[in-house]
Amino acid sequence: MAARCGFVAAVLLLAVVCCRGFSEERPTDQKIFVLLDDLSIRSTHGLFFKSLSDRGYELDFKLADDPSLTLQKYGKYLYDAAIIFAPRVEMLGGNLDVSAILEFIDSGHDLILAADIGVSSVVRDIATECGVEFDERADVALIDHANYASSASDIDHSLIVANDVLNCSAILGAAELPAPVLFRGIGTTLNANSDLVVKVLSASPSAFSHNPAVEAKSPPPIYGSDIAMVSVMQARNNARVLISGSLDLFSNRFFRAPVQKAGSATRYPKSGNEQFAVELTKWTFHERGHLRAANVGHHRVGESEEPSVYRITDELEYSLDILEWDGKKWQPYRANDVQMQFYMMSPYVLKTLSHDNQGRYSVSFCVPDVYGVFQLKVQYRRLGYATLDLSRQIPVRPFRHNEYERFILSAWPYYTSSFSMMVGFFVFGIAFAYHK
Repeated sequence: MAARCGFVAAVLLLAVVCCRGFSEERPTDQKIFVLLDDLSIRSTHGLFFKSLSDRGYELDFKLADDPSLTLQKYGKYLYDAAIIFAPRVEMLGGNLDVSAILEFIDSGHDLILAADIGVSSVVRDIATECGVEFDERADVALIDHANYASSASDIDHSLIVANDVLNCSAILGAAELPAPVLFRGIGTTLNANSDLVVKVLSASPSAFSHNPAVEAKSPPPIYGSDIAMVSVMQARNNARVLISGSLDLFSNRFFRAPVQKAGSATRYPKSGNEQFAVELTKWTFHERGHLRAANVGHHRVGESEEPSVYRITDELEYSLDILEWDGKKWQPYRANDVQMQFYMMSPYVLKTLSHDNQGRYSVSFCVPDVYGVFQLKVQYRRLGYATLDLSRQIPVRPFRHNEYERFILSAWPYYTSSFSMMVGFFVFGIAFAYHK
């Protein structure tokens, strides 16, 4: 009996855990799975983890090779997001592998992945599947002889001062970075065939990827502003992935370090790493840029009920509410670029929706003189925001036989010819019958 009660309690506890976190009413992640290849990272990167804890996240720290690792139990995921700060782990423990991490993302969960010099094949494979590729050569680092930090310990110019950040307030917030970002790590390139991954922190034109301990005898395979230091990916299911080529970027030392680019007189008392990391994690964990649609409806102009079928040339009104999550509550989303399509094989009607500054969007239009099964579609994709993909099927019928006008103005020539034929036949009949 005690064993049975214990089992029931465990199931109830699991249900409570699984019901937390990402949901339609509260999309912000809550419980985060943190994988480390060394427990010392918990202290060397303590300021970063503290910023997450202060915002209400529950962090579960594990060694990346722990044999008890698991992301789900009884078919339910135990975590809302994952952080992998284990750039050199050769094999994940437990039942975790590359496919398990990718399945975690495919199920709508979020991921932060940080690499470093000597990155392992496991981290490479996860990043590649997300559209980010690391330099395949061993022990390479990102080097910049024009934008390196003024530091006595940096003899190979791999401590880079970077300030080429993405201009997108939805991802990095409205406030500008107070200082450049310090970066030491490995460069990446983005898959040209993927339109889901975006560079957030780009290298300068003078940067290149190479092993500092080896003399360069040929041009490096990746160089210049094509190199991504930090990139993000938002999947089609709105799962978000942050991939950094530097683990040190999130460290206490880089958070608090002063910044001065070599050859420049400007010295910043503190780097922009902390604000950069905090704002990026706000976006990654859906504290910002998450949209949802509500109260989607359509009806004839002047009516309030939604009909089952429309007639050609009807006046149709389509409306919906679009809300944005600000980390604590839903707020009206305001934009002037939300469009609606009345679609059958191709758009017959394309209209921009107007809004009332309270998140209510609407548009009215005349149903085209074509009958069939149409779709009312809203496909809203904007950088940094969750994708809205809404679709409603709308049958459109022609006029019934008793719905046409009795006398159509454009048909008067046909009416005239018919009556003239009847009059002519009557006159001909009288002439033929009574004239000799």
